[in-house]
Amino acid sequence: MPAHPDVSVVIPTCNRPELAVRAVRSALAQTHRDLEVIVVVDGPDDDTTTALAAVGDDRLRVVVLPERARAPHARNVGAAEARGRFVALLDDDDEWLPHKIETQLALAAGSTAAQPIVATRLINRTPRADSVMPRRLPADGEPLSEYFTVRRGLFYGDGFIQTSTIMAPTDLLRRVPFTVGLRRQQELDWALRAIREDGVELLYAEEPLVLWHQDEDRERISLQNPYDEQLEWLRDNRRLFTPRAYAAFTLSVMSSMAAPGREGRHFRELLAEARRHGRPGALDYLTHLQIWALPPAVRARLRDLVVGRRSAAETTTATPEPVDVA
Repeated sequence: MPAHPDVSVVIPTCNRPELAVRAVRSALAQTHRDLEVIVVVDGPDDDTTTALAAVGDDRLRVVVLPERARAPHARNVGAAEARGRFVALLDDDDEWLPHKIETQLALAAGSTAAQPIVATRLINRTPRADSVMPRRLPADGEPLSEYFTVRRGLFYGDGFIQTSTIMAPTDLLRRVPFTVGLRRQQELDWALRAIREDGVELLYAEEPLVLWHQDEDRERISLQNPYDEQLEWLRDNRRLFTPRAYAAFTLSVMSSMAAPGREGRHFRELLAEARRHGRPGALDYLTHLQIWALPPAVRARLRDLVVGRRSAAETTTATPEPVDVA
């Protein structure tokens, strides 16, 4: 293993050995081979450490935490352990296409910014269908908080960033760590704080280079709805959003978290929050209304129709080739 690789891949994991090995193999199979892979095991987990030991690549390192502290802390530990110029983040239930790191390094090399963050599009894979996200990339001069949050369609957003797509300078990730204890919007929280740092630029690769596996019958932190916790985070971080973005997030993301509880006070609370501290548009109001009026399954079907997803069985979108990294 090189003493100073170009990229350190950081993979947090806990009690999912098969998925962790799949993620590791997709990282080790990158066309750019000057990298290390750091798996941070979130608490003692003999099954995972045994499975990783069988991978047989000296670019792999395993760090086992003494107790469970969740993914944001594990990512921060991985960044502290990194020896590369860049850290690339990979969730244990996702995969990379083979030329992801090569593409990101090329984009970083072409940037004039001192601290380029390079993200990519991804293939959002569910049991129902595949789709490519984000639907569009940021426009020149567009505030990134608005790119991430302001919708152009009633049933979907256009802007997006996801953890497994992010490659950033190692010293930036150490200076701007992930927020420990935050269960939802971890990458949005990090990105909005990181882009406020001097010399930082966010770039996107146009092609999808990550497989985001959203198995709908598997428990995911991102499917939990800690409404009160998330509203507190939003209010504490109002400075990260433009008024337009604050209203859009409140009446879409926050609304979707509150609606399953069917408590009218939350419906009114979010309307008041958006109007008091943001600048909602007509589509924001309509989004809020349809989230509360339509059952989630109906909204999902309508979103699929509007976005024009194709069946995963029929799509020909960039499925990774089998690779041998042993």
